[in-house]
Amino acid sequence: MIIDLAKFIADERPFWNELEHALDALENRPDQRFEIGDARRFHYLYQRASADLARLTTFATEPQLRRYLESLVARAYGEVHETRRRATVTGWWRWFTATFPQTFRRHRAAFGVTLAITLLGCAFGGLAVGLDPDAKETLLPFAHLQGDPAERVRQEEEMQGQHLDEAKTLFSSFLMTHNTRVAITTLALGMTWGIGTLITLFYNGVILGAVAGDYILAGQTAFLLGWLMPHGVVEIPAILIAGQAGLVLGRTLIGWGDRAPLGARLRAVGRDLVTLIGGVAILLVWAGIIEAFLSQYHEPVIPYWVKITFGAVELVLLILFLTLAGRRDAAPQ
Repeated sequence: MIIDLAKFIADERPFWNELEHALDALENRPDQRFEIGDARRFHYLYQRASADLARLTTFATEPQLRRYLESLVARAYGEVHETRRRATVTGWWRWFTATFPQTFRRHRAAFGVTLAITLLGCAFGGLAVGLDPDAKETLLPFAHLQGDPAERVRQEEEMQGQHLDEAKTLFSSFLMTHNTRVAITTLALGMTWGIGTLITLFYNGVILGAVAGDYILAGQTAFLLGWLMPHGVVEIPAILIAGQAGLVLGRTLIGWGDRAPLGARLRAVGRDLVTLIGGVAILLVWAGIIEAFLSQYHEPVIPYWVKITFGAVELVLLILFLTLAGRRDAAPQ
C-alpha cells in the first residue's frame, strides 16, 4: 500500500529511469549482450517496476504515471521473454562463426558415422572399378564420366570452360541450388530413422570412389585432384554435415536412451538441425562459386599444382574452422 504518493514517486523514480535507459540501449543496439551482473540488475529493475505498477493501480489518480509504468513494464517484459534473435549482420556472422561450428562439434559422433559410411562407399566404388572397368557404366549415372578418362581430360584442357563463358553465373547458381536440394534431401531422409540418409551417403561414396578409381587407374591423378579439390573439399564435407543432421534426426525419432515424448525430443534438436543445414547452405554457395569460376579451368591456363594447393588450403581452413571456431564463446553459453 502507498501511504505517501509523492514520496513513493520520488523514491522509485531513479529505478524507473535506470530501467528506461537500459531499454533504450537494448533497442538502439540489438546486438548488445548483457554480462551476468547487468542481466540480474535489469531483471531486478523489471520486477521492481512491475511491483510499483501493481501498487499504483490502487490509486484512481495519476493515470498518466500509470500509463508510463505500463509502457515501461511492457517493454521490459518483451526484452526479458524475447526468444528470437534479431537478424543483424553481426548476429548472422556470430551464428555462422560460433553457433554453427559449436553445433557441429556437439554432434561429432554422427559426423563420424557419415564419414565412415561415405568412405566405405568410396572403397566399394573404387574396388568395383578396379576389378571390373565395365562396372562404371552401371555405377556412374553421368554419361560424361563413363568414357575414357584420358579422352575427357584432353577435351577439358582444350575447352578450358569455354562452354561456360557466357553462363558462369547461371551455372554457379544451378550448382548452389542443386547441391542445397541434395543436402536438404539427405537431411529429410533422416525421417526414415536415418536409414535413407545412410543409403544416400553410401551411394554418393560409391560414385566418388568409382570416379576416383577410374581416373587414377588411367594415370590422370593430377587432373582428378585439380578438378575436384578446389570445390570438392568444401562441397563433400557440406554433404556429410547434411548427413550428420539426418542421423541426428533419425536418432531423435528412435529415441535411444531418451524417454522424453517424441515432440519434446524434436523440439530439443530442432534448432541444431536448422543450424546445421543453414551452415551447409553457406558452404555450398562457396563451393558453387569455386566450381564455376575455378574448377573448370585446367592446364595450361591454370597449373594443376595451383588448384591442388588452393584446395588443400581450403581443406585445412575448413577443418580449423569446424574444430576451433566458437570455442571461446562456448564456456559462457
